[in-house]
Amino acid sequence: MLFSRETFFELVRFGVVGVVATALHYGVYWLLHGVMDVNVAYTFGYLVSFVANYVLSARFTFRKKKSVKNGLGFACAHLFNYLLQISLLNFFIWLGVSKVLAPVPVYCVAIPTNFLIVRFVFRKLG
Repeated sequence: MLFSRETFFELVRFGVVGVVATALHYGVYWLLHGVMDVNVAYTFGYLVSFVANYVLSARFTFRKKKSVKNGLGFACAHLFNYLLQISLLNFFIWLGVSKVLAPVPVYCVAIPTNFLIVRFVFRKLG
């Protein structure tokens, strides 16, 4: 087996949380992108998603108690993730991808990267 049973189910739970967080992020972005700068709209969506993602990741995905230590680690991981995403968003828009669809390839790159970083945070900083 490629993964242990525990890692497999952790990955499944991460996927469920990821779908919820990504839907929140994209929903807020979609509502706001037409009335404000896409970077600002994307950032608002990211912030809403960030809060939900932390609570769900701690409680459901990694089954850890929320703490200052893992909260700061999560925030640092997401700072890196946000910078990656906002850079990719602007890159894809620059390439000519529509503003409505540009987040989709961003998520394809950022979500797997985020899993590895956040998993490290919750495993090592508990």
